[in-house]
Amino acid sequence: MLSCSEARTRNQYLPAGSQGGILRQPYFTEATLRPVTDELYEQHVNKHHTVDDFRPEHSALLVLDCQQYFFHPDSHAFAPSAPPILGGILDMIDEFQQRERPVILTRHENTLENAGRMASWWRDLLTADHPFAALLPELEERHLDTIRKTQYDAFLNSDLDARLRSAGVQQVVVTGVLTHLCCETTARSAFMHGYDVFFPVDGTATYSIDYHRGSLKNLAHACASLTRMSDLLHRMEKI
Repeated sequence: MLSCSEARTRNQYLPAGSQGGILRQPYFTEATLRPVTDELYEQHVNKHHTVDDFRPEHSALLVLDCQQYFFHPDSHAFAPSAPPILGGILDMIDEFQQRERPVILTRHENTLENAGRMASWWRDLLTADHPFAALLPELEERHLDTIRKTQYDAFLNSDLDARLRSAGVQQVVVTGVLTHLCCETTARSAFMHGYDVFFPVDGTATYSIDYHRGSLKNLAHACASLTRMSDLLHRMEKI
């Protein structure tokens, strides 16, 4: 099994998903997911804010942008570390549904009219008719509540906050892609909207371990309790 430092050496360059040459690094694989998760958690967890503060009966699960755009190898925006986290997300969805707690998916869709600065920052837009716009089939078949989002922040210009408040939600678990863009931004926004935020280190993925690590450092200091998917599931099963 590989450590973070060993995984870092196994880099590969794929076509850039935006400007410049973005390094696409499979730091999460089926083989490395657990050891890399443990190392990231131990390095970055804030001991003052842990899974012990998690209250499943007041929580909701957010699953951000699990679309073919980021998960399909033929997409220029493919994140190689995304597919290995899907199993954990599906297990978390099952646990939340068994407890009849909210699970909300987001689907990113832009038009030239609603993209704002996204239109000039990125090489192309993820539009509704994009060939890789669809949610992953494992999610589509579950018929979960889904909101459309147009910016990194899932709360911006959406009814996400209203949905959470109507369900009595006080805490959110943030999962999905990409760690350093929509997941980190939405976690910060959730905190600003008054929610306790739990951010599993193996519940999101992005293009490189450096991007991922940067988000964990920032969020652990500022606004989110870092945890592991297994820790959250264990906590839910105990209560």
